[in-house]
Amino acid sequence: MKLSARTFAIIAGVAIFVGLPLLFYALGDAPRRTILKEALSILTLLAFTMMLGQFFLARSNETLLSLFRPPQIQKVHKVIAYTAIGVIFLHPALIVLPRFLEGGIRPWDAFVTMITDWGNLGIVLGLVAWGVMVVLGVTVFFRKNLIPRFTLRYRGWRYFHGALAVSFTILALWHSIALGRHTDLAMSVFFVTLALLGFALLARLYWAAAPKKPSNALISGGAAT
Repeated sequence: MKLSARTFAIIAGVAIFVGLPLLFYALGDAPRRTILKEALSILTLLAFTMMLGQFFLARSNETLLSLFRPPQIQKVHKVIAYTAIGVIFLHPALIVLPRFLEGGIRPWDAFVTMITDWGNLGIVLGLVAWGVMVVLGVTVFFRKNLIPRFTLRYRGWRYFHGALAVSFTILALWHSIALGRHTDLAMSVFFVTLALLGFALLARLYWAAAPKKPSNALISGGAAT
């Protein structure tokens, strides 16, 4: 059976953004816990990987544009982004959720203790990343009202959106490496590699969209005319 280019691209995307993190998780040496805790860890890992995958849906990805129509890519981008943001939005609560099934400290007390541990850099980075992500999600939702307020309109909005996405990614990545139970060396290298490639695609998009300055020859010719 011969696979079409579209089908191959979808399979490759699933393999990279779902298969690889699951593989690294399975090969990791972190002690296994309850099924609920491990399921929540996997859910969080995949949500973060999906967030990294958003950079690869940029218009600078010419391979993707040659296979799918822009409205199709945009629809997938929205569905994945909102789903991933929803999971990461609940991440702080999901960490203490298993406490409802365990003895010891109460879930609410554990939650308050966790988010007020300002001496832990990993916690601080996570809270800041969470706040940036909330701003990212809210501004996307109200983008139609915000775009006219930028000096460069859509281009200005795109720079603003990209800056938020990059800031969130850096902070969240740092947080996950510092505190993540399953972000060992292999998983960390995987995340960092995806982030750098994604940043490169985003930079390529903005570079291509930047207005080009006229050359000296054109300026001289225009003056002479």
